[in-house]
Amino acid sequence: MASFDITDPLSFLKEQMMETLRLVIDPELHINIIDLGLVYGIDIDAEKKLVNVEMTLSSSYCPMGESIISAVKNCIEGHYDDYAAAVDLVWEPVWSYDNISDEGKRLLGM
Repeated sequence: MASFDITDPLSFLKEQMMETLRLVIDPELHINIIDLGLVYGIDIDAEKKLVNVEMTLSSSYCPMGESIISAVKNCIEGHYDDYAAAVDLVWEPVWSYDNISDEGKRLLGM
C-alpha cells in the first residue's frame, strides 16, 4: 500500500481514494481489497482527471476478477465525480498471503 508523502500535493487524495476502495469487497473471501493487499498503488493525473489503480488478483485464474475490476472503477467514479478510473492489472509482484493486512488476517481468522 502507498504511504503518505507530504511533498506530493495529491498524496492526501490518493490516501482518501485508497480508503474509499475498502468498500470493494472480494466476493469470495468477503474481505475488502485493501486489507487483502490487492491494491499496489494509485496514480492520479489531475489535469486529465484520471485515476489509475494498480492492482493484482489473488490468482490469474480468479473467477471474480472482472467483477472486482468493475467494482474498483465504479467505486472511484461513483465517489469522485470529476474523475474517470482505469485499472492496471499486474502480476508482478505476485500476490501472496503476506500481502494481507493484520486486520484482513483477523477477519479471515488467521
